[in-house]
Amino acid sequence: MYKKNSLIIICLLTLFFSCKEDIKITFEDLNITTENNTIVEVNIPKALGNKSITHNINSEIEKAVIRNLHIGELDSITSASIEESITEFNKAFIKFQNDFPETAQIWDAQIDGETMLNSPEIISLALTSYLNTGGAHGMLHISFLNFETSTGKLIPNENLITDTAAFKQIALPYFREATKEKYLFETELDTFTLPENIGYNDEGMVLLYNAYEIAPYSTGIIEFVVPLNEIESCINF
Repeated sequence: MYKKNSLIIICLLTLFFSCKEDIKITFEDLNITTENNTIVEVNIPKALGNKSITHNINSEIEKAVIRNLHIGELDSITSASIEESITEFNKAFIKFQNDFPETAQIWDAQIDGETMLNSPEIISLALTSYLNTGGAHGMLHISFLNFETSTGKLIPNENLITDTAAFKQIALPYFREATKEKYLFETELDTFTLPENIGYNDEGMVLLYNAYEIAPYSTGIIEFVVPLNEIESCINF
């Protein structure tokens, strides 16, 4: 009887770990447009695999694209899909043309997504958004999305790092190196702030500051990687 129970337990454990190993999320490139659309281009990764997991991932990607295409305050978003957002962007441009018929300014928007890291623990994606709506220059914005591979749930930045103070101390020299030719004031540890965008690639943890986040627009995007082996003790994944 003992041997029979042991065999059942072994079989169940084998099945459990086999199921865990079978959870593999892959991505395909997806182009989204609408009829009569000529000014918006959306190319994003679509998650494939376990439906409950990929639904969570694809839903968050869709929400991010909708936010990036929206003109105005984020609390006024009404679009329920990327297609609706593309249509609204085109409508806003037509209204702009009607209001200012003398201008030859053409609006355009492009959103591209890529997979930075796809590991058994975490999936990191990057969305690059460029919008030109008639200003002095277009706006380039990059956003990172991090997901638990096992659930597809979005991971907030505060859950990526377990010891912020230790992490900042390690990251600060890399920040200084990345900004040494950008004519910024020397940053000390007590004034060093982490960016809105933190993600992973094959080299380690990526930190990215968008234009205007900590410096003037002319400074551009600031991006650097902190090697994983230096921060293993103060991160979750």
